[in-house]
Amino acid sequence: MNLRASASDLPIMFLGVGILAGEVTILDRISINISPGAPTVLIGPNGSGKTTLLRAAMGLIPPSRGRITWAGREISPPTRRAIVFQRPVMLRRSVYGNISYALASADVPHAQREQRIAELQSLVGLEGLEARPARRLSGGEQQRLALARALARDPAVLFLDEPTASLDPAATKVIEDIVRTISARGIKIVMATHDLGEAKRLAGEIVLLHRGGVIENGPADAFFAAPTTDEAKKFIAGELLV
Repeated sequence: MNLRASASDLPIMFLGVGILAGEVTILDRISINISPGAPTVLIGPNGSGKTTLLRAAMGLIPPSRGRITWAGREISPPTRRAIVFQRPVMLRRSVYGNISYALASADVPHAQREQRIAELQSLVGLEGLEARPARRLSGGEQQRLALARALARDPAVLFLDEPTASLDPAATKVIEDIVRTISARGIKIVMATHDLGEAKRLAGEIVLLHRGGVIENGPADAFFAAPTTDEAKKFIAGELLV
């Protein structure tokens, strides 16, 4: 399977980005650089702007202010980007049918699809379930199928919005192991999570958001060992940010 990252979309740079919904500011003067390497993990309270930032980086939401560039380009069709939402929609098809549809949508030649389906099922641990209706899978299995469909696009960058939010610890570990495997193959992961433990386990870089703004952004080890802002110290300690 191809599963190799291309530098074509990286770095993704937010340059003073603001996103408004009517009179409400969702993101406020965001300036960050998403570069190749270990996963970039977005953390912060509910409503802090994590999902909006992911959607903007994917190219689904235009900035109201500022600029977003992909490898220096402001207009960049998201052909090498993929996103998995917190509650992915399952097609009324089997596991096989869902992955096959994703491969067809990505213009993968028909002759290559059987091998790619088998490889993707193996990668996400769905071997032997190809005939199972997708909507009859467990929550964790559906999330793994959503990952397989996203990877069918052979993305350079994969955005994940709270992929383990509703899963039990065993299903969460399976998803985290898949994320590590994908990252090790050179695909850039940009992931939002509400779980500080998960952020510690997976992140190479942390972006802490609050009220639509970036509070801290830097290497994960330094962030957790010595946060520099009061907000970050409170958040790591489990206190509420209001």
